[in-house]
Amino acid sequence: MSSLPRLTEGSVGLRLRALAVPMAIGFVALNSYSIADTYFVGQLGTLPLAAMSFTFPITFSMISVGLGIGIGTSSLVARLLGMGERKSVQRITTHALFLGVIFGLLISIIGLATIRPVFEALGADERTIPFITDYIEIYYLGSIFLILPMIGNFAIRATGDALVPAIILTLSAVLNIILDPLLIFGLLGFPRLELQGAAIATVVANSVTFVAAIFVLSKREKLILPGFLCFSGLWDSWKKLLHISVPVTATNLLVPVTMGVITALVASFGPGAVAGFGVASRIESVVFIAIFALQSSVGPFVGQNYGSGKLNRVQVAVNSSVNFFIFYGLLMTIILFATARPIATFFDDNPLVVDVVVAYLRIVPLSYTAFGIMMIAVAVFNSLARPMPAAVLTFLKFFVFYLPLAWGLSVLVGISGIFWANTISHLLFGVISYAWLRQFLKNIEGSVTLSRQQIDSSRGIFY
Repeated sequence: MSSLPRLTEGSVGLRLRALAVPMAIGFVALNSYSIADTYFVGQLGTLPLAAMSFTFPITFSMISVGLGIGIGTSSLVARLLGMGERKSVQRITTHALFLGVIFGLLISIIGLATIRPVFEALGADERTIPFITDYIEIYYLGSIFLILPMIGNFAIRATGDALVPAIILTLSAVLNIILDPLLIFGLLGFPRLELQGAAIATVVANSVTFVAAIFVLSKREKLILPGFLCFSGLWDSWKKLLHISVPVTATNLLVPVTMGVITALVASFGPGAVAGFGVASRIESVVFIAIFALQSSVGPFVGQNYGSGKLNRVQVAVNSSVNFFIFYGLLMTIILFATARPIATFFDDNPLVVDVVVAYLRIVPLSYTAFGIMMIAVAVFNSLARPMPAAVLTFLKFFVFYLPLAWGLSVLVGISGIFWANTISHLLFGVISYAWLRQFLKNIEGSVTLSRQQIDSSRGIFY
C-alpha cells in the first residue's frame, strides 16, 4: 500500500476521531502495563514502589528523546505527503530511524555510567538505590527498543493511519502484562526477579513493538529503503529532522527535569510520599490518554492540511479540540474528586500514600482543560516546524513559574502546595498558549492562498 495524504479531504471531526480513537486505544494499552507495573511492584512493598517512582524522570527523559525525533519525523512526513513529495518521505523516514539507533546507544552508555550520582541527586538514599539499580540497568540496556518503535509509529501515524500503531501497542501491552507477574514473582517456573522482572517485561514488549513497526514501514508503506541506508543525503535529512527534533526534545526534557526536582521536593516528606506521588502520576497518565490522543491526532492532521494549503481545516481542528477539552476537563475533575480515596487504597493501604494520592487527585484535575489546550498549541506549533513557541512556553511554565511556586508553597502549606502550584501553572499557561496560538493562526491565514510554487520555494522553513 502506498502512503498517501489521507487527511486533507472529508469531515474534519470524522478525520480527527478516526485518528484519536485508535491512538487512545494505543495509549490505554501503554498505560495499562504502566498501571500493571505499579500494581505488581506495589505488592513487593513501599520501598520497591518508591524506587520505581524515582525512575520516572529518567525513563521519561529517554521517552523524550524518542518523542523529539518521532515528532520531527511526523512533522516532516505529514507535510511532505501533503506536498506530494513521496521520495523525500522515504529518505526522511529511513534516516530518522538511523538517528534513533545512535541516540539509543548513547543513552545506554551514559545512563549505565551515571546511575548512582543521578539518583542521589534526585533524593534517593541507601534504602532505595539498590532497588533503583535493579530496575534502571535493564531499562538502559533496552534503550534502542524504546526509541525506534516510537519513531516508527510516529511515521505511520503521519500517513494518516492510527489503527495499525494502536494494534501494535496493544499487543505489546498484553505481552508486558502477561510477563509482569511471571517475572516479578517467579510464577509458572520463571525465576523471581522482582524489579528486574518488571524492567525485562517492558524491554521485551518494546522489542515486539519495534519489530512490528519496522515491518509495517518497510513492507506496507514502503518508507524504509535500503538505498537510503548510506551516507548519501544523510546529513541533509538530519539537519531537517534536528531543526524540529532538537527544540522538541529539549522541550520534552524540561518535563523530566521538572519531575526530578518535584520528586526531590516530595522526597523531603518521606518514601511514602514519593510512592503516593508515583501512584497519582500513574493515575493521571491514564486520564491524559484522551488529551495526548487528540494532541497526537492534531499533529499529522495539521501537517498534511498545511502542506496542501488548507489552513481553514487547521482552524476547525483547533476549535473542535478546545471545545472537547472544556467538556473533558470538567468531567475528569468530578470523577477523580469522587473516587480519589478508593483509587488510592487499591494500590497501597499505607495512610501517607493514600493521603498524598487523594490530595493530588482532588487538586490538579481542576486544571486539565487548560493543560489540554496548551498541548494542542504545542502540537500545532511543532507540526508546522515552529518548535520555538512551544519551547518558550514550556520553559517559562516550568522554570520561571511552576518550580519556584512549588518550592514556596511546599514550605508554606506542605506537600499539597506542590500540587496547587501544578494546578495554577496549568491554568495560567493554558490561557497564554491559547492566546498565542490564535494570534499565530491569524498571522498565517493568508498562507491558504499560497501556490505550490511558493510552498516549494520555502522548503527550508517547512522541512
